[in-house]
Amino acid sequence: MPENDTAPPTKGAAEPVEALHELVLRSLDDDQAQDVVTIPLSGKSSIADHMVIASGRSTRQVASMAQKLQQRIKEDLGRTVRVEGLPIADWVLIDADDVIVHLFRPEVRTFYNLERMWAFEENAAPAATAAR
Repeated sequence: MPENDTAPPTKGAAEPVEALHELVLRSLDDDQAQDVVTIPLSGKSSIADHMVIASGRSTRQVASMAQKLQQRIKEDLGRTVRVEGLPIADWVLIDADDVIVHLFRPEVRTFYNLERMWAFEENAAPAATAAR
């Protein structure tokens, strides 16, 4: 009777999601995003596992952060993302499937107040790599 070879455990879907989330946070930190907040959505919404909200000091910085993040995700993880709002760059949405990123100018972020809208029973947790 042949021995039963067991395959090594397969990596769960959570690992690629967490790698993407960490890449997003690292990229925003590198680009000096301000007030970075991450909201866990897993089990609460089917749109994504994480929502990340951050501010840039100007439309130029918001656009630059969005373009760099889009490029880093493509280069590091081989994923393409959908980007909305880049031409005006007051509010740029980056949809990377498992992680949704909202980049704002501070005044626009205050006006829409997404953190409050998406806060569930627990408060939105500040990202570990919150901007300086």
